[in-house]
Amino acid sequence: MKPDEISQKGIGKAVVFALFLVAMIGLFRFTPVREYISPDYLQSLVNAFGPWGPLVFVLLYAGGICLFLPATLFTGIGALLFGTFYGFLYNEVGAMLGASLAFFIGRYLGRDFAAGLIGERLKKYDDRIAANGFATVLYLRLVFFPFTPLNFGMGLTRVTFKEYFFGTLFGILAGGFVLTFFFATVAEVWRSGDWWQLVSWKAAFSLALFASSFSIPRLIRKIKPDAAG
Repeated sequence: MKPDEISQKGIGKAVVFALFLVAMIGLFRFTPVREYISPDYLQSLVNAFGPWGPLVFVLLYAGGICLFLPATLFTGIGALLFGTFYGFLYNEVGAMLGASLAFFIGRYLGRDFAAGLIGERLKKYDDRIAANGFATVLYLRLVFFPFTPLNFGMGLTRVTFKEYFFGTLFGILAGGFVLTFFFATVAEVWRSGDWWQLVSWKAAFSLALFASSFSIPRLIRKIKPDAAG
């Protein structure tokens, strides 16, 4: 592709991408829409669809990711609605679907423009990231790099979707399970009203897992890939 063609197509897509980002931020900051993005409302919405509730939840999770809503919000709701096992399953499917969609939005709307701006110095980093795509994505997920910015950001690089997908899949498994288990345990205690369960082995174990998850980034940084260094 010629530079002029890259410039014309890239700038057009970049403008659309920028407008998309601004629109999403403005939508939830300055309109009543944010009032509907609450655990109670989302829970009632999912429950209203009965047996189709899990599918609705997965789609809401994926859409929320693309709209820059915090993944932790949906992870907590998934644990509250479906418990540890199914909550973890639906959370992972929703997160992966949302991450994949955001990647393609970034790739389609922003990659051409980003490629046209990359100079020789930045091209080296882009090449290094592409050469270690899976390891780089896995590392960034494990050190809790902000979820949504990474989804869109990786779309701007030369990392293949396959490497991005599996790096994300394996990178969020541990954290996703810990959060789901923790939220599900808290929800179980809350529903029962038996606060003595907070000193049960299950509650203590979930709290220990949750606390230990914050040490993951420190451990992973010791074995970080070259591309992420």
